[in-house]
Formats: sequence, C-alpha cells, structure tokens
Amino acid sequence: MAEGEFALVRQHLEAALPQTAEWVGDHDLYAMLVDAAAIEGDLPALQRYAPLAEESAVRYDHRLYRAIAHRAFGVAHRLAGEPSEAQARLQQALELFAALGTGWQTGRTYFELGKLAQAQTDTTDAIRHFTNALAEFERQGAGPDVI
Repeated sequence: MAEGEFALVRQHLEAALPQTAEWVGDHDLYAMLVDAAAIEGDLPALQRYAPLAEESAVRYDHRLYRAIAHRAFGVAHRLAGEPSEAQARLQQALELFAALGTGWQTGRTYFELGKLAQAQTDTTDAIRHFTNALAEFERQGAGPDVI
C-alpha cells in the first residue's frame, strides 16, 4: 500500500510542512501524516511522526489530535511487537475519542484493538473489538469502513 494513495498523501503533506500558514499549522499536518502512516502500517513513518504529532497536539491542547497520536503510537507499538504499550496507547485513544463523541475515530480505534488482539491470538478479544468497530461504523453509516 505504500506505493498507493496514502504514499501520495504523505508526499503532499510532507511537501506542505515548510509552508504552513496561519490557517493550517504543523499540528494539522503532523496529525494527518501520522494518521496516514497508521493506516498504512508504516512503522518508520510512525516512529518519525508520532512524537511530532503528540508534541504539537499537547502544545495546542488539541484533544482530537492527542487521541490520533495515541492511536498512532499504539499501532507503532503493535508493529514493533510491544503489546502492552500498544494496549495502553490504544485505550488512551479510545477514551479520548469516546469523550469527544467521534464515532468513526472510535471505530477505527476498536479496529486497531482488534488487530492487536489478533496479533496476540486472543480470538475472543479480537472478535469483541472488531464487533465494536463494526457497530461504530454502522452507526456512522460508514459503509466502506465496514469492509
């Protein structure tokens, strides 16, 4: 997938970093970059952008971007074979997204928790998290994300 549409998204976002303006700041770009890297499962990009996304989200006290950074760190930890760190970060993301009422983001985080449980061969938890993700996506009418 790195050669697909998300690679192009990252190329454009990276090109925009030195050109941030008043209406879009580095915190916006880092949140988008780390989110694209999480979707791709690109560990090097996650390791590069997650700290920057988290730092800028904290600097601006941006709760949505903090949750996105937590999820990205969770994905990075899963990919690096660090399940307890992944679990902790994904739970933090889930709590923030739920508090914000962001159903689609909550569904994506449940999906990542399902992938973590699947990687640990915990079928029961994987099914529970994937079922929760599906319910969130259906509640949002997010048909393509159901697949």
